[in-house]
Amino acid sequence: MNKETIQSFTARITQASKSELIVILYEMTLVRIEEAEKSYQENDLRNFDKELKSAQKYVSELMAALDYSYTISYDLLSLYLYTNKHIITAIVKQNPHTLQYAKTILKKLLAGFKETSKSDKSGPMMRNTQQLYAGLTYGKGSLNETFIDPSNKSRGFIA
Repeated sequence: MNKETIQSFTARITQASKSELIVILYEMTLVRIEEAEKSYQENDLRNFDKELKSAQKYVSELMAALDYSYTISYDLLSLYLYTNKHIITAIVKQNPHTLQYAKTILKKLLAGFKETSKSDKSGPMMRNTQQLYAGLTYGKGSLNETFIDPSNKSRGFIA
């Protein structure tokens, strides 16, 4: 995962509600799997292994986030274990063929959780984080994105 993608996910995590965090975990898992497939095509088996192990950690986080007081959690656990099995198979065989099954499951679950997260009005899980305000400025031959923290009192001139 490149630096810009990591920063984007980090910014989203700081502003995310409970259900949006799950959506972000699905997206991060899919990005890692796609990066692994790209590494395999470039014959970079070390990075292939690294990316899949990261994806496996995200799937473990999804399993840990389940609330077993709901019966659907057991169905989700079965799907996560199935996904994890295909990731492990890809790592052991050093072949991304089985990753298609994992991606299919994750994409369907992602679509469902995206819809669910739209109705979640609980607000951000993290408190005391920077509020992000994005803006674009033009530089010489480039377009720069910036953000301003309105709670930072040390900005600007003091009269």
